[in-house]
Amino acid sequence: MKALTLSLLCLTALASQAQASSPDAWAAYDKTVLASCTKASGLKTPKPVGSPAQFDDRVGYTAVLLQGTYPQKHMKGQQGTELCLYNKQSKTAFITEWDSIRPTAKTQ
Repeated sequence: MKALTLSLLCLTALASQAQASSPDAWAAYDKTVLASCTKASGLKTPKPVGSPAQFDDRVGYTAVLLQGTYPQKHMKGQQGTELCLYNKQSKTAFITEWDSIRPTAKTQ
């Protein structure tokens, strides 16, 4: 009886892990991350650039690169780039400007 109970517990654990890794679960997670990062962004109409970077669970973060326009009047609609780090455990988004990721225009 103990062996049967242990087997059922193992199967339940495996089934929940498989469900958590399903495409639908990843899509829902990505949607949550993007919503949190967009809300935390200081840019006007921020949009993701590429796909989220999923770090190992030991790191605990997902990274998203966002682009949009600076809302400040003195920025005159200049495009900006931000890096968002989403903490999986606390479900919190942290934003930093990362305009240096874009290549600078070369003068001739």
